[in-house]
Amino acid sequence: MTTYTTLIILSGLVIFSYLFDLVASKTKLPSVLLLLLLGIGLRVLVDNLKLETFDFLKILPALGTVGLIMIVFEGSLELKYDRDKNKIIKGAFLSALVILIASVSVITFIIYEITGKDLYTCFTNAIPFSVISSAIAIPSAAALSKKGKEFIIYESSFSDILGIILFNFAISNPHISTSSFTGLGLSTILILILSAISCIVLLYIMGKISHHIKFFLIISILIMVYAIGQSYHLSALILILSFGLFLNNADTIKYVWFRSIFIYKNLSNDLTQLHQLSAESAFILRTFFFVIFGFTMNIYQLNDQIVIINGLIMLASVFIIRFTYLKIFRKENSGAETFIAPRGLISILLYFNLPQALKIPEVGTPFLFVVVLGSSLIMSMGLLLSKKYVRAEPYSGLH
Repeated sequence: MTTYTTLIILSGLVIFSYLFDLVASKTKLPSVLLLLLLGIGLRVLVDNLKLETFDFLKILPALGTVGLIMIVFEGSLELKYDRDKNKIIKGAFLSALVILIASVSVITFIIYEITGKDLYTCFTNAIPFSVISSAIAIPSAAALSKKGKEFIIYESSFSDILGIILFNFAISNPHISTSSFTGLGLSTILILILSAISCIVLLYIMGKISHHIKFFLIISILIMVYAIGQSYHLSALILILSFGLFLNNADTIKYVWFRSIFIYKNLSNDLTQLHQLSAESAFILRTFFFVIFGFTMNIYQLNDQIVIINGLIMLASVFIIRFTYLKIFRKENSGAETFIAPRGLISILLYFNLPQALKIPEVGTPFLFVVVLGSSLIMSMGLLLSKKYVRAEPYSGLH
């Protein structure tokens, strides 16, 4: 394959992704679903032409991790905080926590019934399937009402964070003891302190940089700190969410000393540019991640009816849990929010990060693919069929 052929393919993927976004805005069909199908189509074409390709599985985790960072960062940059939103934030956190715990419990039982493996192994394998993917949920919530979109951004981000915390805890503690919970508490406090320090330092750096290259430097530092935190099993996604929220709300802090040191003249313009850059970066990374994931799938393994049936059982349990919780505890639920529980980028990343000794063949990538694809299809149909679907209202906090 020549250099020019590679450039044509890469450019074509970006163009297709852009068109898919336009289709998604009109049909409520997630662009991620179309990207997955495009990847599958390319795989079939390559197989038929018997072309040699690169082992894309080597780059998929790194690509997905950076994509997750940019998507959560972009979403957090859209959020304006005030005391009136405490109810939404609290509700989103409780929703993410309770639904995650309930989903992990039920899916652990399903995997146990399927495989007969020990409960610890089933539990660790259940976590990737229980986490809402903010990479799909946040873009899909674009057409909801203001409060609905805010709820989904917070809930899906909290679900990612809590899912990573639970995953790291499970992998690091095969045998639960008092010291396990002590370590969890200390690591959570440590990442909160690291997040606070990083927010202050990065905002200070933004104000002091006069070079015309600024935002990619800030993003690179953010990614580096995230990677360092994750390498020590800290849930560094908290840092990403905190930094976006802090930047977008720094101008509301009234302390004179803070404003004199950290608030600078062009902050508002810089935030606009940073949000645009993060949005476009997230778009590119999401495009290549989901096309590559679709491409790496062996679709011929999907002929296994048992895999499909078990995947559908898992999906049914996930959406029943979500419907029940939101029906009882969230009166503001428009109906459309019930269906925004996709599995995607975070599920794939957590699955690939499972130690080889804990991976279960019966719950492999074909099973993961069925759940990711199925949850997106259910979300699409739910958004289309929801009679209470509300179009987004423009307001200053969300763009």
